[in-house]
Amino acid sequence: MLESTKSWALLLLFAPLAAQAGPASRCDRALRALGESIADAVCFESPDLTTNNGTASPTGPTTPANNSLPGLPPFAFTPQTDRATIAPAAGSRTPITKAVPGVQIEARIAEDTTGEGRFLLRVPDAWNGRLVVAGASGTRSEFNGDFAWSDYVVQQGYAYASQNKGILNLRFSTPADPLACRLNPASPFWVHFYDNDPLSPFTRWAPFIAKAAVLARRGLVGLQGGEPRFTYAVGTSNGGYQVRRAVESYPHLFDGGVDWEGTFVSPAAPNILTDLPPAILNFPEYAASGFDPNSTAAKNIRATGYPPDMVVGSTSLWGAYSAAFWEVTQCQWQKRLDPTYDTYGAGTGTYNYVARLSASDVGAQLAAFATTGRIKRPLITVAGTMDALLPIDHHARAYARAVAAAQADDDQGEEARGKGEDRKPAYRLYEVQNGNHIETNKAIFPDLELIEPHAQRAFDLLVKQVEDGEALPPSQCIPRDGKIAANPTQPGHCANLRFPIPIP
Repeated sequence: MLESTKSWALLLLFAPLAAQAGPASRCDRALRALGESIADAVCFESPDLTTNNGTASPTGPTTPANNSLPGLPPFAFTPQTDRATIAPAAGSRTPITKAVPGVQIEARIAEDTTGEGRFLLRVPDAWNGRLVVAGASGTRSEFNGDFAWSDYVVQQGYAYASQNKGILNLRFSTPADPLACRLNPASPFWVHFYDNDPLSPFTRWAPFIAKAAVLARRGLVGLQGGEPRFTYAVGTSNGGYQVRRAVESYPHLFDGGVDWEGTFVSPAAPNILTDLPPAILNFPEYAASGFDPNSTAAKNIRATGYPPDMVVGSTSLWGAYSAAFWEVTQCQWQKRLDPTYDTYGAGTGTYNYVARLSASDVGAQLAAFATTGRIKRPLITVAGTMDALLPIDHHARAYARAVAAAQADDDQGEEARGKGEDRKPAYRLYEVQNGNHIETNKAIFPDLELIEPHAQRAFDLLVKQVEDGEALPPSQCIPRDGKIAANPTQPGHCANLRFPIPIP
């Protein structure tokens, strides 16, 4: 009785304080639901969750400024740069037709042992009951999809979540650093990717998109009182790889996915470590030839799967990839997966993956995070024929072949067990004629085509397939200035990687 009396006394004592505090804010409810699963959280009610909400917003910008996380070196956290990396140039990005008020949460994932894993959640006030979870391209932050994906889906009422694969970006270093990579063959600058640190194996990439889905659901329960009815995965490049793994490995979390030019990961050729060295090795001779398409070097590059070059004046598309991606990407992956190789002594362009299989465990390293093609939810891949970082036949088409092989195996197994019912999730490959890996290259090379509008259209088609049972258009080549069609003029693969076909 005495304890009961004390309890009532305490309630009466604190009742006025509770009344003064008022009902919990939406941020309070969301953060309470997320609890100790996140740390260092920033939550605010935003007047606009699109990227029109810039740095001058009193409540906080949709995309934070570069280098805005305290205690980190420059270039470790670069949200503004990241969102522009995969999106078209200004003027061709996702149209923004309205403000989208809602709640934004930015946080660190508490259980991540590196302290680098990050999470983002945006929930429109007019939430449509659905969730989109985005992968992260390259070594980019959780804000890398802000132009390409977030602006598109939040205007339709979707909640949008993202993550950074558990890694920060990079920091400047020196050649003395055994994990440092130079930015390109002519660069005096060396960088250290956080992705190559001992506690950051590539095997973490898949679990982090799943973790983002789990956290987003918790946040939505706190904000909206319930979980989403449907959850979709979207992502570009390495983020596209995450989408593939999401529908292969986490069907309980995702209802489908759109993979935009995802990285194909396999211990068997082709893979990124078989593709990049020939391009690195032959490009200097090709450049010295005056970009002669009939040179031996040009033929060697094309022979390993790369699309034909485009040359405008003195500027080469291959040259743009050589300067920004080829060597630094090969270095980053090799130092992560085959660290005993002498990167710059033995040579980046002379790296021989097949020979290294017996000299290192690089095959096992790739196998540990490989995609299988055994999708358990509907998936659409959208990729460009002029992709000069992840050549379409070695990445998008290679994954399509893996899906076909896996589904054929499943068919044989079903037949052997006497089950005639077709349970295969839908898979489609939409090839964008003249699309390439980096959208902003179109500003220099007008013959290129943008992939972003087709990827966004593919998302809408996926939603109709999942929620309404509408059949997806068949796999097809999307012609220049064309659209995904129910009755395509060119079903299957594009007949040529470049159109018009270059004159020999």
